[in-house]
Amino acid sequence: MQPTGRDRGDGLRVERATKTLRELTLDKMREAILTSHFKPGERLVERDLCAQLGVSRTIVREVLRHLESEGLVTSLANRGPIVARTSREEAWQIYEIRASLEAMAAAACAADPDDAAISELQRHLKSIEQAYARKTPSAVLEATSEFYRVLFEAAGHTIAWGIVSSLMLRINQLRSLTIADSNRDQDGPREMRAVVDAIAARDPAAAATAARTHVMQAAAIARRIIEVRDRTAPPE
Repeated sequence: MQPTGRDRGDGLRVERATKTLRELTLDKMREAILTSHFKPGERLVERDLCAQLGVSRTIVREVLRHLESEGLVTSLANRGPIVARTSREEAWQIYEIRASLEAMAAAACAADPDDAAISELQRHLKSIEQAYARKTPSAVLEATSEFYRVLFEAAGHTIAWGIVSSLMLRINQLRSLTIADSNRDQDGPREMRAVVDAIAARDPAAAATAARTHVMQAAAIARRIIEVRDRTAPPE
């Protein structure tokens, strides 16, 4: 009797109860960059990171190489690894992609709204507001990512979500700049609520406009912050 696919796959199952030290270190470093504990352009000195993280230099080097592959770290000939800086041109391209894809997803949701999806969007929006109130940027980033996952999945735009997901680390790096801006804790959720309200009202045009407006407001904040950074930052 031929073994079934399930039988053949039993021997391939990977069982792992906890993350490795390298994975925990990677998570900690990624969060530190995304929440601006380490700022764009800041040098990442292996010796200092070993002391701060309590891990070996081998692990630090592996983590820095991984972060470089994700675009969060870059290595300069005379300075070594630094936190990558997103240029104005790169940031604008990311925001343009977001604006187009999120507007289409919002319109699709509004054209055929699902009550369960609307409730889930409202729940994640509430989480975003609570994270802002607690002043926990990492929680704001996590809840915001979940909000958009639900939006794209409810729209059936899985390929578009794949594109956004591939940029998520860079999106969150920019998002970490904008969520720290004054009044963003009020304006951001209010703009996102307009998206949800338009979906619930079955108004695709309004949903698309609200989604694009939200992204463009964030883009304007990011552009201002990056321009100030570029004027005041020392040359690399």
